[in-house]
Amino acid sequence: MIRKLLPILGVTFIDIVGFSMLIPMLPYFVTHFGASPYVVGLIVATFSFCQFVSAPLWGSISDRIGRKQVLIISQIGATIGWAMLGLAPNIAAALSLAPIAVVFVARALEGVSGGNISITQAYVADLVEPRERSRAFGLIGAMFAAGMVFGPAGGGLLYSHYGFAVPFLVAAALQFATLIITIVMLPESRARMDDADRFSIAALLASFAKPHLGRILWQKLAIALALYGWFAVFALYLQRQLGFSLTQTDYLFSIFAIFNVFMNVFMVGRVSARLGDRWMSNVGLTSLVAGFAIVPFIHNILLLSALMLLFAFGIALTNTGITALISNAASDRDQGMVLGTSSSLDSLSGILAPPVSTGLLSGFGSPFAGVESLVLAGVALVMGLRGARGEEAERSPAVS
Repeated sequence: MIRKLLPILGVTFIDIVGFSMLIPMLPYFVTHFGASPYVVGLIVATFSFCQFVSAPLWGSISDRIGRKQVLIISQIGATIGWAMLGLAPNIAAALSLAPIAVVFVARALEGVSGGNISITQAYVADLVEPRERSRAFGLIGAMFAAGMVFGPAGGGLLYSHYGFAVPFLVAAALQFATLIITIVMLPESRARMDDADRFSIAALLASFAKPHLGRILWQKLAIALALYGWFAVFALYLQRQLGFSLTQTDYLFSIFAIFNVFMNVFMVGRVSARLGDRWMSNVGLTSLVAGFAIVPFIHNILLLSALMLLFAFGIALTNTGITALISNAASDRDQGMVLGTSSSLDSLSGILAPPVSTGLLSGFGSPFAGVESLVLAGVALVMGLRGARGEEAERSPAVS
C-alpha cells in the first residue's frame, strides 16, 4: 500500500512544508499592517468562504475527469496566491491599494482554486480498499504533520533573517515544485467518467439526506467548527496568554507536528484495527474536549505541553476516523463529491468559527479563546457516542 501512495505522500509533504510557513505567520503578518485580531478572523473566513463554494464542485469534476487535473488547478492557484502574499506591499503600492486588500484577494484566489485536501483524500480512496483507508488517511495525516515540523521552523528562521516576504515566496516556490512533480510523476488514480453525474446543489444536499452518511457529515461539521475556531485564535492566544513571540510560536507548531506525526504513524492504524473508526474518533474527541477544558488554566510550559499532547492525540484520531467513516459511507463513484462536501464543511467552519473565537479573545481575554471549541467538541462527542450506539444496534440481531 505504501508503495502505491509514495508519489502523493511526497507531494503532500512538500505542499504542507510551504503551507505551514503561512499558518502561524498570517496573524502576525495581518496585524503588522495595523489590522485588529478580528480582521485576522475575517481573512481566514474569506479563504474558507471561497473554498466552501468551490470544493464540492472541484470534487465532482474530479469524479468525472480524474484527480490529477484538479490537483494541478489547485496548485497553480496556491502558487499565485502565496506569491501575492509575499509581494503584497509591492503590489499594493503599484495599484494604490492598502496591503490588506491584496491579502484578501490572495486568500480568495487560493480558496477559489479549490484547495487540494479533499482531492488528495479522494485520490487515496481510489488507490486503497475500504478496510485500508484509515491507515492510508493516517499516512496522509502523518505527511501533513511532518510537513508542519519543518514549515513553521523554517518560516520562523527565514522571518528572523529576512522579514515577512521571503517565507511566503519560498512557500510559493515549494508549491510550484509540487505542481511540477504532479505533472511529471503523479499517475492518474481513476479513469475518466464522462457519463458521471454533474455537480448540483441537489446532489450535495442529497448526501445529508442519506441517514448514515448524513449523521456523519453533521458530526464532521461540529468537529470542524471546534477545530477551525481554535486554529484561528491559537497564535494570538499564545501571544496574549504566555507572551510568545512569532519565532516561539513557530517552534511550538513544529513540536506539535512531531507529536502528530508519531500519533498518525504509530497510533492511528493500531487504534482503528482495535476499536474501529467510530470509536477511534470518539476517543480522539474525548482527548480534544479535555484539551479545550484546560485552555484557561495554561500558565506554564508544563501545562502547555500537556495541552499539545492532548491535541496531537485527539486531532490524529478524530480527523482520520471521521474521514474514513465518510469515505466508507460514500460510493466509489461519488468519492470526490462527498469528500469535497466534507471539505466544504471545513470551509464553512472557517467562515463561521474564526470571527467568534477571535471575538471572544478580543472581548473577554485569552482564557476565553477556547470556549467555542470546547462546546462544539462536546457536541461532536455526544453525536459520536449516539452514532456508536446506533451502529451497534444495527449490527445486533433482532430479538424476537
